[in-house]
Amino acid sequence: MNYGFVRVAAAVPSLKVADCEYNAQSLIRMTRKVCDEKVQIIVFPELSITGYTCGDLFHQQVLLKESLAQLQCILNATKDTEIVVILGMPINADNQLFNCGVVIQKGRVLGAVPKTFIPNYSEFYEERWFASGLKALCGKIKLLGQEVPFGTDLLFEAENAGGVCFGLEICEDLWVPVPPSSRQAVLGATILFNLSASNEIVGKYEYRQELVRQQSARCIAGYVYASSGVGESTTDVVFGGHAMISEYGSILAESKRFSENEQIIISEIDTEKIINDRLKNTSFMEACMDKTHRKINFSLMETRVAEIKREYAPHPFVPANVHTRDKRCNEVFDIQTAGLAKRLRHTGIKKVVLGISGGLDSTLALLVVARAFQMLDIPNSNIYAITMPGFGTTDETYNNALNLMKSMGVTMDEIDIKPACLQHFKDIKHDAAILDVTYENVQARERTQILMDVANKIGALVIGTGDLSELALGWCTYNGDHMSMYSVNCSVPKTLVKFLVGWVADHVVEAKIGEILHKILETPISPELLPPDTKGKIHQKTEDIVGPYELHDFFLYHMIRYGATPKKILFLAEKVFKTSYNRETIKKWLAVFYKRFFSQQFKRSCLPDGPKVGSISLSPRGDWRMPSDAEAKVWLADLDADLK
Repeated sequence: MNYGFVRVAAAVPSLKVADCEYNAQSLIRMTRKVCDEKVQIIVFPELSITGYTCGDLFHQQVLLKESLAQLQCILNATKDTEIVVILGMPINADNQLFNCGVVIQKGRVLGAVPKTFIPNYSEFYEERWFASGLKALCGKIKLLGQEVPFGTDLLFEAENAGGVCFGLEICEDLWVPVPPSSRQAVLGATILFNLSASNEIVGKYEYRQELVRQQSARCIAGYVYASSGVGESTTDVVFGGHAMISEYGSILAESKRFSENEQIIISEIDTEKIINDRLKNTSFMEACMDKTHRKINFSLMETRVAEIKREYAPHPFVPANVHTRDKRCNEVFDIQTAGLAKRLRHTGIKKVVLGISGGLDSTLALLVVARAFQMLDIPNSNIYAITMPGFGTTDETYNNALNLMKSMGVTMDEIDIKPACLQHFKDIKHDAAILDVTYENVQARERTQILMDVANKIGALVIGTGDLSELALGWCTYNGDHMSMYSVNCSVPKTLVKFLVGWVADHVVEAKIGEILHKILETPISPELLPPDTKGKIHQKTEDIVGPYELHDFFLYHMIRYGATPKKILFLAEKVFKTSYNRETIKKWLAVFYKRFFSQQFKRSCLPDGPKVGSISLSPRGDWRMPSDAEAKVWLADLDADLK
């Protein structure tokens, strides 16, 4: 599949205990079904040919021979397909019986991996029948006339798809302190498969789900889990058929338990993303002591799928679930507040200065300052909030600024910057009728000069208000709003700012202030540096100039967080925003994003201090260190190549 995606499936087949022919036909039927879905690798539950609950029947030669015969039937039935099938069966080797995961493709057995940890407690009696894979003596076995790699040290690597390598573990292997999959991941496996037969008792579902989620996160890997369903014996326990597909801590797909029908869940594992995160995480390979392993090469079925089944959030910085979003806002607000409070304690300064425009960013900054002052028991009168109307200030934002400052009990001031700017135009011989970048930036720098000078006068810190999205695009005036003494919003993206302000309005401040905040939330995003329209409304709308922030935040997230290529970002954005923007529009703004991101790095190279609140920060002292004169040529070429 394109862009590093591997389409995988976890299946819970219809099953009859000890009826190998019936079970094999279920596996064959489901394998053929997922071939139509262009699945490249499918995993079935533990001992899926015989059934997990055969008990002492595992010591009956007729069952063992029949399971081998049905494996041959499965090989014959799937030899004309390229799908990789992972199934479970007992295998006799080295005078022992092993519970194995068997990997097959195109009529061949690629390898067999025995279960490492054999449970023998509570309801489990597996040591009665099976030996640990650690007791295996040979590295190869004869299976249906084939010489087959055998052991716990096997990994399966696609020779035609860089980064696609998988390992197997079986049920209990996941539940031990150091699962085999941890070693497999360190040795190169990007996808981990678990053939399981995990019975259901109260509370086990949540714990099992968390195990899978956490192991995929710890291993920076995809984790595909398939457990036996209700067809298993219910003599003493019940099996629910729990299947999961997880990637790096997120559950991508999950089955419904206790279904009488066979189930298949399908999703895609993004191996490019996994490899990128491993490269960035320099601690990942620190514990790599045992380097012994065998890699079995295979050819991954090549397929081009126009649509992927997994979901991507259009606003990756903002959780879609309201409860989760409220928790996120609370945490971000706490981090911002704690960062500023520490800086104030350290410096011993008990006054701050900030400009209030009536827009979202300066509003959020003021709210953070007020909360920090509350923590430090400093009165709001020590907050010097200054509104500085200029040539583009509208009545709407002006009144919002005044009302907000009054309602919060800060020390207010109003300084009209127009006379100073006109004088400056005269000094530098700039025609005030020319509404160019000079016209705009003079205003931004005048405002910053006022804030800095007032701060010097009263012994205060200037608090920056610019956000992460503006820094990514360089949508700030160098040594203007670009500069401050502490920047509380520097790693908060624009798409999250409004939710933070809304959360504070609904959960933190009193109703009167909340009403004002909701009015501010309705205001279009604008620097207000150009004159209003004929109706006195905002004429200069940022998103008309640089593009929609929801797109830019999406681009930023996937570029910085996962190192995604321009073509891949375009592919994902098309899927996510297909009802809002067409391909050409997305491509246009993506090109703008790259051009601005590269050309404006010089502004990020000298940013003031500010707290990191999420997974992405552009601080030159923290997450992002980039030369200010790097070229965007390769990225733009990659984007253009996709359209040719």
